[in-house]
Amino acid sequence: MSHTHKGKKQLLTRIRRIKGQAAALEAALEQETECLAILQQIAAIRGAVNGLMSEVMEGHIREHLGAEDMSAEQRAEEVEQIATLLRSYLK
Repeated sequence: MSHTHKGKKQLLTRIRRIKGQAAALEAALEQETECLAILQQIAAIRGAVNGLMSEVMEGHIREHLGAEDMSAEQRAEEVEQIATLLRSYLK
C-alpha cells in the first residue's frame, strides 16, 4: 500500500484548499483586483503547494528509503530518483 493512501483524506483536503485558492486567484484576475492582492494570493498558493510537496516527499522518503528490506542498489536508485525530482521541483 502506498504511503499516500494512509494520509489520503488529509492530502485531499490540502488539494481542495489549493483548488479554492486557484479559483479565487482566477476570480481576482477577472475582476482586475489590485496587483498586491493577486501577488498575495499567488504566494499563498505557492506556500500551499510547497506544504503538500513537503508532506508527500517526507512520506515517500520514510516509506521507501526507510524500508529495511531494500538492497543497497535499490536504495541508491531511489535516492537518485528523489534527487532528480528535487532538482526539477526547485528550478
